[in-house]
Amino acid sequence: MTFYGKGAVVAALVMLAGCQSASQKENSAVDPEMDRCGASQYQQYVGKPLSSIDSVKFSHPIRAIPYNSAVTMDFNLNRLNFMADQKGDISRVYCG
Repeated sequence: MTFYGKGAVVAALVMLAGCQSASQKENSAVDPEMDRCGASQYQQYVGKPLSSIDSVKFSHPIRAIPYNSAVTMDFNLNRLNFMADQKGDISRVYCG
């Protein structure tokens, strides 16, 4: 095999490896036990103001957590939490 042939094979393998890792991230499964509250369905609220959830009806108990506020440390996988940043935008949506 010539030098250019070997280079083409290496380049093709590198490109294929890049495609494979991207598809694995997109297809990552959500653990149903850790997503009892359905937080995966509300990830589109990340980056929106905390007040944007005021008019939404939820099937699980929720907790809106403003920046730097005190919260209880009880762990409830059925509760949906919306955590805000300093600007008042939702930075994280999770169960707990």
